[in-house]
Amino acid sequence: MSKILFVMTGADHLTLKDGTRHPTGFWAEEFLAPYRALVAAGHEIVVATPGGVVPPVDKGSLAPQANGGDEGVAEALAAVAELKDPVRLEDVRLADYAAVFYPGGHGPMEDLARDEASAALVRDTLADGKPLALVCHGLAALVPADSDGAWPFAGYRMTGFTDAEETAAGLAGAVPWLLQSRLVELGAQFDEGAPWASNIVVDRNLYTGQNPGSSADLAAALVDALK
Repeated sequence: MSKILFVMTGADHLTLKDGTRHPTGFWAEEFLAPYRALVAAGHEIVVATPGGVVPPVDKGSLAPQANGGDEGVAEALAAVAELKDPVRLEDVRLADYAAVFYPGGHGPMEDLARDEASAALVRDTLADGKPLALVCHGLAALVPADSDGAWPFAGYRMTGFTDAEETAAGLAGAVPWLLQSRLVELGAQFDEGAPWASNIVVDRNLYTGQNPGSSADLAAALVDALK
């Protein structure tokens, strides 16, 4: 059994262009599907957040229509002990973990997109060769990873929440920046799949999923990598 680190947002809002706060957090499916798959495979999960705060869930992600009709998502999250007692991201030692996983939701755009401890962690995980998996807006954590003027993920194939999906969600004109556009600007080779369809990309030890519906397939790829 290996220990897997889930790095999660501590932000319950995203500050929009006009300065208003859009309520958010982590997206339930993007946590639950990988959590369940990795636990079923025998792995131990540790949750880390900036400052060790309890990660807030995006209330919109609890609705049955966001979870294939499942009405028990809130209860399922409430039963996950690891969410109630996260470790401080600043205290994490990569050597203690076999892989690192970042769920999405708009929350990471508020805090992990500029968190220095997280930026160091993704750089170190990439360099160490351990699986680094991120889904949807979780890829915001890659944005601040530049070191000495060089972005370590330049040239890597990856995917994440697309500009088209942000437009369809009604937030493209309001968010401070678009994830796909920002990653491409930094040098990513972005693989854009059909909106809302599962799409995962594996390039070396970087594992990425496009949207909430990609979470289960991304988790399966991560489980395979840890065998």
